[in-house]
Amino acid sequence: MKKFDYDLNYKELDLRKQPELYTVGRGEQGVLMVEPYKSEILPHWRFKTPEIATESSQKIYELFLEYKEQGDFVGMDMARKFLQMGYTRARRYTNHKGGRKYSKEDGSILPYQNDKVKAEAAAIFKAQWEIAKSDPDYVQMKKEHRENYEQADE
Repeated sequence: MKKFDYDLNYKELDLRKQPELYTVGRGEQGVLMVEPYKSEILPHWRFKTPEIATESSQKIYELFLEYKEQGDFVGMDMARKFLQMGYTRARRYTNHKGGRKYSKEDGSILPYQNDKVKAEAAAIFKAQWEIAKSDPDYVQMKKEHRENYEQADE
């Protein structure tokens, strides 16, 4: 599997026009870099409460389906990454008030808490993320993208 390429000039690139330059990478890599998708999806990404997370995850999943309809794998993968990031960030806030996991003073892990509201928001995003990442068309398009454009790093 090829590593996400952080050296590309994402501010200048339109990866809708040049999907061959896109690398899936691992997890959420590049989620806040790849345009025009970042600008299209980010305004809808929120997880403060379960109600907000529901609305946000549904809208992002709608975008996922729109990208799918257009045959736009990069858009689908970016929507999937935003859903995944909704889950991981909400979990971070579930476990650590303010979202800070490590101490500024010594870098140690701060004490865990259990914010039930953020945990519910995380579960909402996780459910939607699971649906997106297991979509049969997404799985097939991801396989094809990797075969066509991604060579394993040496």
